[in-house]
Amino acid sequence: MDLLRQAGRRVIALDPRGMGDSGRPASGYDLQTVAADIHGLVQALGLAADGPLDVVGHDVGSWISYAYAADWPQDVGRLAVLDAALPGITQVPTVDVLPDAVNLKTWHFAFNRLDDLPEILLQGREREFLTWLFRVKATRPWTITPTDLDEYVRVNAAPGATRAALSYYRHVFNPDGLNANRHRAAHPLSIPVLALGADNGVGTVLYETMKSVAADVRGGVFENCGHYMPEEAPRRIVSELLQFWAERGE
Repeated sequence: MDLLRQAGRRVIALDPRGMGDSGRPASGYDLQTVAADIHGLVQALGLAADGPLDVVGHDVGSWISYAYAADWPQDVGRLAVLDAALPGITQVPTVDVLPDAVNLKTWHFAFNRLDDLPEILLQGREREFLTWLFRVKATRPWTITPTDLDEYVRVNAAPGATRAALSYYRHVFNPDGLNANRHRAAHPLSIPVLALGADNGVGTVLYETMKSVAADVRGGVFENCGHYMPEEAPRRIVSELLQFWAERGE
């Protein structure tokens, strides 16, 4: 974010409901509601008064960003998404042919949807869990510093934080959530989309997925990079974003 600011961009980073220091209500973790939250914020602050916004999302933020662009197309001028799959749209491998490397990156999708058990196992073990997760899913785990880890532990150990984070998986991967995304996919985005994956993350999956739901897509794969692209390759991310945004003047 600081690199973007130095390049002259105004950056507003959102903690969607249940994330970071935002509130953790008991409901509303379906993408339609979360996208409406963002639209409400944009309206309240007048952020789109001078034209549609450039929106960037990573992981679950990519789910939310796609839903926001699809549900509120007047708000978004350009969409960039980083290292994710889109629930209900991306084709996923079946369990009986799941390689170990893929299992390491995807096992938590089923785990996170379970009732109660994740909260039981994770409460009081946030640091151990996050340390393991960053080490396994990052190619350059040292880019997530001890100070970063302390902040992740702080927000994830807060009352209700684990329940709220898991609620995204429980809502998005239930039949209503999957069908909602499939309905969005039936109406392709008309705005330009940048889709970037990591070679130790989703690879080309996000780029291929976005080509099926948007008419104007460019993207690629970062080599020697893991899932945490903004931390592991910040300068290249910023370079790609600035080039993508500059295209509107061509």
